Amino acid sequence: MDLSDAYANGPYIAQAEDYPPRWNAAAAAFRAEMAAEGRLKAGLTYGDGPREALDLVLPEGAPQGLMVFVHGGYWMAFGRETWSHLAAGAVARGWAVALPSYDLCPGVRISDITRQIAAAVTRAAGEVDGPIRLAGHSAGGHLVARMLAPAMLPEDVAARIAHVMPISPLSDLRPLMQTGMNERLQLDADEAWAESPVAMAPPQVPVTVWVGAAERPVFLEQARWLGEAWSRPVVVDDEKHHFDVIDGLAEPDAAITARLLG
Repeated sequence: MDLSDAYANGPYIAQAEDYPPRWNAAAAAFRAEMAAEGRLKAGLTYGDGPREALDLVLPEGAPQGLMVFVHGGYWMAFGRETWSHLAAGAVARGWAVALPSYDLCPGVRISDITRQIAAAVTRAAGEVDGPIRLAGHSAGGHLVARMLAPAMLPEDVAARIAHVMPISPLSDLRPLMQTGMNERLQLDADEAWAESPVAMAPPQVPVTVWVGAAERPVFLEQARWLGEAWSRPVVVDDEKHHFDVIDGLAEPDAAITARLLG
């Protein structure tokens, strides 16, 4: 069975082509504002590659802690510059926000990206004291969930993780082997299972799985699978689809922001 259509989002979202330009414009405006106020540390490196870097946005005053947002794109697209505006909600509530880029498939494997995000979280943790809250969307939801694997993060960093929110996550990667994307993802059975959060032991850290009510059925299933595997709550956000389910992170009073940071 070819599951390519099941995991395709754009064809089922009205004016899907308008979202990336809109994200880029909002992100650029927010970055410019933060840079003008001296609250943006851009391009902090966490590795040797050109994409192994993160942006850190600082609140006014001492940060309450660190939030890290990991972007999606099926491990094949985007970078930190498209999502800067999603830091706005947490920054307004007094949190520093790190937004990492990472290498993309097929240049690397998904397991390589997981290790990169662990390095990025560790680098950001060295910049900001206090509790750490992780959020990631789609492939980014997979990546933040994987940060809870034993020994994935240094012990002192792992001890600071206070809440993890996989948003519309890919929690079982095995179905992706039956999509056309696998020509680039290059998943085999061993890596697909090893990289699946549902295969991990339930973590001790608080986790909230978040998904849009108007998402493709497979994303609702993927969210439910993770909630069931880890015995954690799954919040189904009314009327939200895969592209706008993250919008609330830009708003300090949005339900998704309050849940992540509360």
